[in-house]
Amino acid sequence: MTVIHTEKAPAAIGPYSQAILTDGLVYTSGQIPLLPESGTLVQGGIAEQTEQVCKNLASVLEAAGSDLTKVVKTTCFLQNMGDFAAFNEVYAKYFTGCPARSCVAVAALPKGALVEVEVVALR
Repeated sequence: MTVIHTEKAPAAIGPYSQAILTDGLVYTSGQIPLLPESGTLVQGGIAEQTEQVCKNLASVLEAAGSDLTKVVKTTCFLQNMGDFAAFNEVYAKYFTGCPARSCVAVAALPKGALVEVEVVALR
């Protein structure tokens, strides 16, 4: 088991890793729309926040020797299901292979984020 860390994605804000690599699979922790250089929440609505989440995930996967085309499963958390269509528009640009997915509404996310996504990818 290998702990994955990159400065190109936000540091963990709790006692967890950005990702774990084991048996040829990369398991990322949930990424929220934090800017890696400052740790602050990206400004804007669901589209801007989803863009940053996808960029953060791409950076973590790259550090693990993988990429978004190798994602087999995503779990998506939305603070408001009213954002579902706008979220999907941005998500579809990054996850072109249409991995398996779960998407649920949650009462709140860390730092007031509107979206969080975690993935499982092949290495």
